[in-house]
Amino acid sequence: MSDLRLINRREFLKRTGQASGGLVLALSFTTACGPAGREPAGGGTVSVAPNVYVNVRNDGIVEIYCHRSEMGQGIRTCLPQVIADEMEADWDRIELIQALGDEKYGDQNTDGSTSIRNQFDLLRNAGATAREMLIAAAAASWDVPAGECVARKHQVHHEPSGRSAGYGELVDAATELEPPTEAAFKSRDDYRYIGKPMDTIDGLAFTTGKASYGIDTVLPDMLYASIERCPAFGGTVASLDDTAALAVPGVTAVFRLPDPTTPLLFNIQGGVAVVADNTWVAQKGREALQIEWDRGANGDHNSVTYREALQESVTAAGKPVLTRGDVNAAFEAADRVHEAVYYAPYLSQAPMEPPAAVARMTDDGGCEIWACTQNPQAAQDTVAQMLGLDKQQVRVNVTLLGGGFGRKSKPDFIAEAAWLARETQRPVKVTWTREDDIRHGYFHSVSAQFLKAGLDENGKATSLLHRTCFPSIGSTFDPNATGPGGFELDLGFLDNPYRFDSMQLETADAKAHLRIGWLRSVCNVFHAFAGCGFVDELAYLAGEDPKDHLLKLLGEPRMVDPSADGGQYTNYGHSLDKHPIDTGRISAVVEKVADMAGWGRVLPAGHGLGIAVHRSFLSTVGTVAQVSVDSSARIVVHEIWTAIDAGTTINPDRVTSQMEGAAIFGMSLALHGEITTREGGVVQGNYDTYPVVRMSEAPDAIHVHVMESTAPPGGVGEPGVPPVAPAIVNAYFAASGKRIRELPLRNAGLT
Repeated sequence: MSDLRLINRREFLKRTGQASGGLVLALSFTTACGPAGREPAGGGTVSVAPNVYVNVRNDGIVEIYCHRSEMGQGIRTCLPQVIADEMEADWDRIELIQALGDEKYGDQNTDGSTSIRNQFDLLRNAGATAREMLIAAAAASWDVPAGECVARKHQVHHEPSGRSAGYGELVDAATELEPPTEAAFKSRDDYRYIGKPMDTIDGLAFTTGKASYGIDTVLPDMLYASIERCPAFGGTVASLDDTAALAVPGVTAVFRLPDPTTPLLFNIQGGVAVVADNTWVAQKGREALQIEWDRGANGDHNSVTYREALQESVTAAGKPVLTRGDVNAAFEAADRVHEAVYYAPYLSQAPMEPPAAVARMTDDGGCEIWACTQNPQAAQDTVAQMLGLDKQQVRVNVTLLGGGFGRKSKPDFIAEAAWLARETQRPVKVTWTREDDIRHGYFHSVSAQFLKAGLDENGKATSLLHRTCFPSIGSTFDPNATGPGGFELDLGFLDNPYRFDSMQLETADAKAHLRIGWLRSVCNVFHAFAGCGFVDELAYLAGEDPKDHLLKLLGEPRMVDPSADGGQYTNYGHSLDKHPIDTGRISAVVEKVADMAGWGRVLPAGHGLGIAVHRSFLSTVGTVAQVSVDSSARIVVHEIWTAIDAGTTINPDRVTSQMEGAAIFGMSLALHGEITTREGGVVQGNYDTYPVVRMSEAPDAIHVHVMESTAPPGGVGEPGVPPVAPAIVNAYFAASGKRIRELPLRNAGLT
């Protein structure tokens, strides 16, 4: 049952157009799940946050508005699966409409694996409310109790009389009714689409080249811009000579963009824009610019010396954020103490489609945008503030995204297009080059991790100190931020599931010198690399099989609550009652993935298996990698096995594809991923210097198992990444006897 607020009858409108009319269900709800609201009520009911629109046309077509961004994860399929299932709509009579950026939809940021885990009940409620509205319309038309009617396969049936009516036939009657005050959810046993593998709605367009991305957008009378930016974050133009650039045929103008703000947020980061008749000419004009830069406060940032500073910081006493027992006393009493420092470099998201946006000023003084954005409302906010407009005057059309991984949640590239559109009073397309994207993005943070364990006479680890050090994402919003904090500590750090008698978690300061942002799985990447790698080290010190040792450390099934040891843990915005840190479920994933890989079997000489498990975004993923080391010391990843417990899943095919993609993404980070800096600027510029895994490096097979579960949905897009790198590194140790504690592996000459 759903506790709905009554809504204004004006929100029930008949649509006009080709279908001649329709019923718009504007669902207005109170917040649920997360910092802004409360958990669902009991008995399968929920109070929901966004206004999710379902429109039933009188030709029987059901229009479903997708308020999230499609970047290959399949949300434009999974979202309507949920709504259509609860609505009892025929899948072949669904039309999907990509929603504009609008606060009426609630949170539209397609990031953090939130689209299903935060909105499953909200989407179900949208479908259930539409279903009950149509049932009520049929009952009123037939003058029978609504309780005698049932919706099934795009029709409402009155079984006692044998009457039935299609959804389209009920539209006119439905518009005359008051909205329902409650709507029961279907039983899981009655699901037709939820939990079923279904082809993606956009699959044909993807494979035939008909899909349109941000970079494909073209408007009449459009100009094209290419922007030269200061190599160092925060730098500004000291002098500019644009004579040669303006002399390039086809170049129409050169603009010096506004200097970066403090804090930068998602605003323009400065630079010089060349505007021309096409992108090629704009780039040629850009090459002709003569610019001297003031590199500013970060002009001497060097990743080599910064690494040394991080390691010095992380090996000194830190700030405790979780304490269980007395680790110092435990270390003094230990038979042996083992220490390790892990290091992971800066990373770039490097999606296949670089940032691209088109903007034009409208006749009414507003601004309209087409962009490959993960967060259209952030684009509205940023553009409105920059241009001095009301948010409602900024219209954001969301295109398909050729990858995102967190980069396209930040609308700085959209702000550039909007600023230039205002200056030129013509539509302007800004296209970042690959080099722009890799050198001037929002980087995944570099990190040093210090771990120390006390072992008893039997080699069993009884105490743990884990210290994390990295420049914070918070520095993008607060330049005074000096290290880990807030939600970043939730990401694979405070939620340590292992049973140590004594444990202390600490943070160490680190100042940001680049724009720091989120990348797929965020801080879980380096926390899992260090945490899972160190657990593997402890297994060998104890003389135990790594899988068996891992299960021993997890201990008997129990619910872990970091707050019991003083940790300020928010559990990704959900209660631990609904989404517990359940070591029983984690252990089950370990057992499953080990079984999939044939753990314990005899391997060829030079081969090794490595295992890692990590909970993130309310899901648990276990990974086993099989690697070998050839005669030239090159590491070869032969196979990867992955098991995921994501609670209730909507489309198993999409979950499987996300795990397969995560394996390749995680391999890229482990084998190759590294951003370095010199004199404040990023050294890498394209896939030749920032490689991703090529087909020749890909495993022979990636095996995926989705655990059956009736638990609430967890995340899927991000959780597959963190255990990949430690599984590979642990497998390398099993194959070679050599322990690797830094990424990427190519720095050790292994690729």
